[in-house]
Amino acid sequence: MDDNQLQELVAEISIEYFNKPFYDQACFNSRLRTVGGRYLPKQRKIEINRKYLLELGKSELIGIIKHELCHYHLHIEGKPYGHGSAEFKALLANTKSPRYCRPLPSEQQKIVDLHHYECIQCGQLYKRKRKVNINKYSCGVCKGKIKLVQ
Repeated sequence: MDDNQLQELVAEISIEYFNKPFYDQACFNSRLRTVGGRYLPKQRKIEINRKYLLELGKSELIGIIKHELCHYHLHIEGKPYGHGSAEFKALLANTKSPRYCRPLPSEQQKIVDLHHYECIQCGQLYKRKRKVNINKYSCGVCKGKIKLVQ
């Protein structure tokens, strides 16, 4: 799917679920990493993370587009369009749009890579995302030396 096809899909979803036209621009943004999409109010532009289409499919993409269209249509109408506003939550419920997008499988694998450490004296276990300098740090329970566990 390219940007033109995404633009058409967003316009179709806007008419189908909101009964309102989408006049502005929608495109893929490859720099998005932690979100499925975003709405830029000053530019009135919707940007979508292409990874969600590739990894989770079209149904997840449609959910993300509906979520961003909720921001868009509330902004156009001059209503509060932030995540915490009652109008936004009501529009999400009316259109059956997701509040959050599912985590990407490729990003889940990165989180799993942990370093395991154990205290030599008391046996306390520590899981860390980053490596720890075992010469610099000690156990938080008994102040004993720690070692890397494979």
